[in-house]
Amino acid sequence: MHQLSSLSSQRGASVTSIVLLLIVIVVAGKLLVAIVPAQIGDYQLSKLLTEQLTEANSRKESAAQFVERIDRQLSINADYDTSAKEIFTFTNNTTGQLAIHKKYEKTNNFFSNVDIVSRFEGDIKAGLVE
Repeated sequence: MHQLSSLSSQRGASVTSIVLLLIVIVVAGKLLVAIVPAQIGDYQLSKLLTEQLTEANSRKESAAQFVERIDRQLSINADYDTSAKEIFTFTNNTTGQLAIHKKYEKTNNFFSNVDIVSRFEGDIKAGLVE
């Protein structure tokens, strides 16, 4: 009788808990694949905008020249479906003192008809990102 009770008391993980753990790992991995590239892309875009804004202000370029510069840079970076006007608006369009407000969103498919929308927003001045 004692052997039977020790055999029935299970040790370790059950099949259900292993399956649930695998589901959690897959969902977490899928979330990372959907979110991390958007975050990295935003970091790179903010860096690009800051550098280009600093250069445009030092060259005393107009707002239109800055937009043209960003559109050209986006096409060089193979981001053909994005234009500067979709990414930011000017908070100061005085020549030599340009400042912009970045506001855009990226949508990534998570599963079937469920999407993850990452929204990015912030003020960018020459040399700083806020």
